[in-house]
Amino acid sequence: MNKIRVAVLCSGGGTNLQAILDSAAAGRIPAGEIALVVSDNASAYALERAKKAGVETVVADKKEIPDRAERERRILAALEAHDIGLIVLAGFMTILSEAFTRKYDHRMINVHPSLIPSFCGPGFYGLKVHEAALSRGVKVTGATVHYVNEVCDGGPIIAQKAVCVEEGDTPETLQKRVMREAEWIILPQAVETVCERLLKEREI
Repeated sequence: MNKIRVAVLCSGGGTNLQAILDSAAAGRIPAGEIALVVSDNASAYALERAKKAGVETVVADKKEIPDRAERERRILAALEAHDIGLIVLAGFMTILSEAFTRKYDHRMINVHPSLIPSFCGPGFYGLKVHEAALSRGVKVTGATVHYVNEVCDGGPIIAQKAVCVEEGDTPETLQKRVMREAEWIILPQAVETVCERLLKEREI
């Protein structure tokens, strides 16, 4: 069976990458093959996770290449060289240009740690999302996987999973629960869903 070649873009620890790698190793992403991990941070632990899994890596480091357009050129060249069909943003801290997102229309997905449209858009990333949820006093939060377009966190939603906010939660405890109970579950599932769709489109 043909597989869609997948690139995962990360900037940090790579816990969502690990969830994808574990799902692939367990046979839960049969329509996809994790072919490349790209980081804009040369010291990202995600690169170690990729190496341990035998996945090729490419680095376009922000400090070494401060110009975003040049970083995007290097990343695009790597994606094309590896025949990538689907891009997964998993804690990638660079907002990609409209030209970049247009090239991968409905072939690039992102995971966001809230139930979009709540607590999303420019400035809402990492712990800031959970700080905002707690300060608003919501009782339910969660995670969303969506297609990436030129609007930050604005693409069509693929999957969502709700997570209860508990008494005494801090941004850190809430972040961990949202990862464990939502992000690490729906992101690998969404990778398979989109890979299946792309394979079907290829056959038409």
